[in-house]
Amino acid sequence: MSEETGDTGERLLDAALTHVPFDGWSEATFRAAVADAGVDMTVARGLFPRGAVDMALAYHRRGDDAMVARLAETDMTGLSFREQVKLAVKIRIEQAADREAVRRGTTLFSLPVYAADGAKAIWGTADRIWTALGDSSRDVNWYTKRATLSGVYSSTVLYWLGDDSLDHQATWEFLDRRIEDVTRIEKAKGRMQSNPVLKRAMWGPNWLASKIRAPERKDVGVPGGWVAPRH
Repeated sequence: MSEETGDTGERLLDAALTHVPFDGWSEATFRAAVADAGVDMTVARGLFPRGAVDMALAYHRRGDDAMVARLAETDMTGLSFREQVKLAVKIRIEQAADREAVRRGTTLFSLPVYAADGAKAIWGTADRIWTALGDSSRDVNWYTKRATLSGVYSSTVLYWLGDDSLDHQATWEFLDRRIEDVTRIEKAKGRMQSNPVLKRAMWGPNWLASKIRAPERKDVGVPGGWVAPRH
């Protein structure tokens, strides 16, 4: 993607954000953004084929990019892995300064026709968090880590949307509880694996899980949507 194309996409997205609080991630918002940014409709459709839906996804990816940049600058020396995960989720939510844009996006991706797009976006966030934290798993744990974190992240975002506490303190306490729940589950799984009887009973599922491998990463362009250039 050329720098010029990336700049055009950014201008359109910025223009859209001024309309989202009133019209949501809608066709009206898309057309208003195109007019405000002074971009030809054909060019805009090339960048965002589905209009505001692809804009909402681009806005989500922008937050992911900002989170990764913040994490790269953050000294995590002395933090436990649990604390690192909590910090990453907190930073990601803080990147979404426009709460109404997130709220409208949540509404959009709760629609059945766009639910898969929303789930993929959340999974992508979880993947980028684990990758930024140096996760090297290549077996079934690659999937379970991302699935678990997707649940933690999405539930925390929903809580944050309704949180009016000072500095969102209630949200961070909620996040603590969710991570504690996950920790208890992982400890229970560990006890099951160390129990000789349960280990024999789980031989079949464990064997099947051992055959699962993480997908190969391929940095290829995928048509059908604009992705902001990463710096």
